[in-house]
Amino acid sequence: MASHLLDVYPYLPFKPERGEGVCLYGGGRKIIDFYGGHAVAGLGYGHPDIVRTLREQAETLFFQSNAVALDVREDAARRLAGFAPAGLDTVFFGNSGAEANENALRIACRISGRGKVLAIEHGFHGRTAAAAAVTWSAVGKWYGFPRTPFDVGFIPRNDVAAAERLIDDSVAAVILEPVQGQAGAFDLDPAFVRAIAAACRRQGALLISDEIQSGMGRCGKPFAIELAGVTPDLLTIAKAIGAGFPCSALLMTRAIAVQLKHGDLGTTFGGGPLASALMNTVIEVIERDRLIDNVRARSQEILDALPLGPVEAAQGKGFLLGLRCKRPAKEMLQALLDRGILVGTSADANVMRLLPPLTLAREHVDQLLNALADIR
Repeated sequence: MASHLLDVYPYLPFKPERGEGVCLYGGGRKIIDFYGGHAVAGLGYGHPDIVRTLREQAETLFFQSNAVALDVREDAARRLAGFAPAGLDTVFFGNSGAEANENALRIACRISGRGKVLAIEHGFHGRTAAAAAVTWSAVGKWYGFPRTPFDVGFIPRNDVAAAERLIDDSVAAVILEPVQGQAGAFDLDPAFVRAIAAACRRQGALLISDEIQSGMGRCGKPFAIELAGVTPDLLTIAKAIGAGFPCSALLMTRAIAVQLKHGDLGTTFGGGPLASALMNTVIEVIERDRLIDNVRARSQEILDALPLGPVEAAQGKGFLLGLRCKRPAKEMLQALLDRGILVGTSADANVMRLLPPLTLAREHVDQLLNALADIR
């Protein structure tokens, strides 16, 4: 039967029918999900707290817009501000990571009055107009608009001298992923991140930390920017924040928030009751079950076993890891899938990505390591 879906996705040779814990099931197969749907399934599948929250909130109030105040939305903002680095205490909710980045870039240009944004080479920030404009692989390749909404420049990775030269008084903002997900979980040098933050302060530019993949405990801290000891002016979150429900958040300092007024930003679905209730529960579970400690422990077990089989080295942090292989990552994906393990590829042809749920256990790590040892 012909599909009515637009054919823009190359599907994997596995069709999941249900999920439970960190595993997917379909076609009589059980697959351990070390990819988590692009880092979205932070609490795995069918988590009882998530299922209960979704059911109870749906029965109480399924939807209302931002035309009315909601206690559940206010609770989510309060809890998120408490989870984030100190000083990022004002929240704007949205629906996707690209939307969060779009709004962060809009705010930076608006309040600075400047028309240039810098990003880091090889970074990925989304597929909407502004977010894609600062995505390394987009412009000149798949960017769909006739021009970018502002001037764009790219800083070479870990090049402090270039960063200090390029960040001048024409720059509205610098946007970066502390650990570049699509690029193969490439973790930026903390000294480089600190140098960018210092240059932004000197020149009056804003620093935007894109934590769409790296946030919500995935890198061994609530947010990866904390590994560099830096607090950005704006921080964007999506993917794991809703445990699979589409939602996002943009956090900012109070100094930025007071410059915005009614009508400057808007959204119909952002911060709706279902999303807000789920964000609340996600943070509660991460903190209650000490999942960040689990991320650090399980990640270290993987790193301690390397090199192993075709894996020569690793990059990234926590559960945003890139394993550099002797064989192409696409071949590794298929070889591991044949052994009941799902991983991801990246823009680097020889780096496969691991983005498993934060609930991953030692037994799952052992199964990954055994599978890698079995691959020649």
